[in-house]
Amino acid sequence: MSVRDEVFPLVPRRRLMGLAFGTTPGGRRGVGSDVAGSRPYVRGDSMDAIDWSASARASAALGTDEFIVREHFADDAPRVVMVVDRRPEMALTSPDVPWLRKDEALRAAATMVASSVAEARGLVGYLDFAEGADAPFWRPPASSREPWSIRERHLQHPAYRAPEDNLTLALEFLEGHRRSIPGGSFLFVLSDFLVSPPRDVWERVVEHRWDIVPVIVQDPIWEQSFPPVDGIVVPLAGADGRVRLVRLKGGESEERRRAHVQRRDALLDEFAGLGIEPVLLSSADHEHILAALMEWAANREFEHGRGWR
Repeated sequence: MSVRDEVFPLVPRRRLMGLAFGTTPGGRRGVGSDVAGSRPYVRGDSMDAIDWSASARASAALGTDEFIVREHFADDAPRVVMVVDRRPEMALTSPDVPWLRKDEALRAAATMVASSVAEARGLVGYLDFAEGADAPFWRPPASSREPWSIRERHLQHPAYRAPEDNLTLALEFLEGHRRSIPGGSFLFVLSDFLVSPPRDVWERVVEHRWDIVPVIVQDPIWEQSFPPVDGIVVPLAGADGRVRLVRLKGGESEERRRAHVQRRDALLDEFAGLGIEPVLLSSADHEHILAALMEWAANREFEHGRGWR
């Protein structure tokens, strides 16, 4: 796939109050594709804006020549910020085990977000704690060149030394930079969310009216579930990133499977309770990732068909 092929529509939950001259439906009146309403013609209105069918009905009802113009919502450019989880566990891999390459999935998904922002003529920012809690790497959504920098530079950075609570640190950091991130801005958070911020942190972020999109990257076999491998020696990764050979006792696989399913369901239920719509990734395959992002956008479009919230 080319960069242009790996894009998806950035569909806001609410009408966007972004920058002018974009491609995303906004809340201002102006040139766009979404109809905002109709009103009587006034001198200076473009003849192209006249709704001739509505004008004919009004003229017939009133017995006079009436002209009705159709107003549209302007297409605006979105602001987007990406938060990338760079805990050491996000870069775990082994040539001997078919684990999900989370680092590859993160890079692919973040690249698609950056490319989609560029396609929408928006601005994108980036935040991670790859070098540790005291060294946030922050680029506010202020430059049209930032999508290229994210794809070609930021995402290629090799360090994965973020602390366990780096997502909490990131959300609190962004709260201190709200002037760069007005309400309605997209906030894509890319992580496995095995260590998720406390609910009160999420609640505060939701109150800022940011359009939060968690991108959950989890292995479908070892993290969303667990295979029946009792009595078999299997390689498991510890918190220190080392892979060890472990023989599970009888019934231990089922206990792990139930715990993993409950953990995943609890995470999804928490997001649902906050009105947050996540994207779940189970593979680093680009087609899988693009399909998941397109499905997220399609669900947003369906909700808009039932009326903007």
